[in-house]
Amino acid sequence: MTTVLICDDRRSVREGLTRVMSAVPGVHRIDCVAHGDELLARFSRQPVDVVLVGTQRAVPTGVEATRRLVAAHPQANVIVFGAPDDAGSIAAAIAGGARGYLRWDASRPELVAALAHTLASTAVPTPRAPADPGVQLTERELQVLRGMSQGKSNGQIGRELYLSEDTVKTHARRLFRKLGVRDRAQAVAHGFRRGLVS
Repeated sequence: MTTVLICDDRRSVREGLTRVMSAVPGVHRIDCVAHGDELLARFSRQPVDVVLVGTQRAVPTGVEATRRLVAAHPQANVIVFGAPDDAGSIAAAIAGGARGYLRWDASRPELVAALAHTLASTAVPTPRAPADPGVQLTERELQVLRGMSQGKSNGQIGRELYLSEDTVKTHARRLFRKLGVRDRAQAVAHGFRRGLVS
């Protein structure tokens, strides 16, 4: 059974996420806090399995809350929520220790997959530098990476590029290998740092 803590300063967002998460199989308890200070205090007092932190364009509170929580509790499993086109907040939150991100309009299957992926990670992801610092991605791999940076699923990326979902997965595996990363979150963070996506 999974316990979840939601952090966002907007009451409507906290209530909306609570409604969505309460329908996710396996979620046992959901608590909410509004600010980073409350998040730290609550997690220190009663750790949870997954922390969902809302981000907003040009508002650093969500990113800062993520950074502070992971600095104090490296074992914390943080997923950030935000607009799919808010690449800056997504990249900053992942660089600050978030394990992944989801769009505000993520479907229930996407939520379930994100929770399962996050809980399956036994260690905080640490991007590894590629063996070849001058590694080059193909145009197709760059297109897939850009789609990931916008929070799109493999199916959505495939539809936009007129590719099957399996083909998108193949490109994703290749770009993960080239970048020396293990998953989408690391690939997107690496892509932002290297200027491969913006």
